[in-house]
This record gives sequence, structure tokens and C-alpha cells, in this order.
Amino acid sequence: MRLVIQKVSQSSVKIDGKIVGKIGKGYMVLVGITNGDDKMLVEKMVDKLVNLRIFEDENDKLNLSLLDVNGSILSISQFTLYANCKKGRRPSFIDAAKPNVSSPLYDYFNEVLEKKGVNVERGVFGAMMEVSLINDGPVTIILDSKEIF
Repeated sequence: MRLVIQKVSQSSVKIDGKIVGKIGKGYMVLVGITNGDDKMLVEKMVDKLVNLRIFEDENDKLNLSLLDVNGSILSISQFTLYANCKKGRRPSFIDAAKPNVSSPLYDYFNEVLEKKGVNVERGVFGAMMEVSLINDGPVTIILDSKEIF
């Protein structure tokens, strides 16, 4: 599983010109799911995500987590995070889990976030989306389950 986390002051997602998700302070998270990912891994990634200390405290140090600042998440499914560009010029997406696996895990990811008390807005799995954000910092972090667990 890969998460691209962007700390934002605001973010939104549109489908066919209509806003379907919008947040203020928090994270816009691109969520990529690969073959072999499961619910236990999703739970570990959510725990890591909500407890990352990348919000400033009163001394401007990155010491506070999403939970500490009562931030929200705009969650966007993103199979292209598993693009393999080693051969040729057209990426291969063979490492991305098939929709019958990734869609339920993406839904579970969002459910686990909500159970932790996080307000979650989301895009629509498999849809063409326009994502807007104002990156705060800027702070962008990539969490790859193969590198951290």
C-alpha cells in the first residue's frame, strides 16, 4: 500500500464539475493498493497516517498529529501510484491490485479512519476526478508499506 500525503489548508475533489468532497485543514491522501495488501496492513497504515507528527506546535516544530489538530482527510483512490516505468514509455500498472480487491480495501481504509474519529471526505473509486488543494508548508510525505513494515 502506498499513501501520498499532502498537508493542506484546503482541498476538494470534483466529478463532472460537481464537488463531491471538500475539507479544510488536514491531509489530501492519494491511496494506492497493491497485490497482497489486506485489512491488517490497512489498519497499520491508518495508524501511521493519523499519528504522523507533521503539524506545527506553538514553537513552529512539526510535533502535532492529525488527531491532535482535529484535521480532516480527503481520500482519493489512485491506482497509478503503482505505475512501473522501467520499460518503454507507457507505464505498466500490473502491480496495482485489481478493482475487486482494491475497492473494498479502499472503503475499509476510509472506515478505519472514521472509526478513529477522523472526518473523511472521498472521491469516487474508479472515476475521473479533478483534485484541487492548497499544500500547507508545503509538506508532502510518501508512506510505502513495503518500506516501513
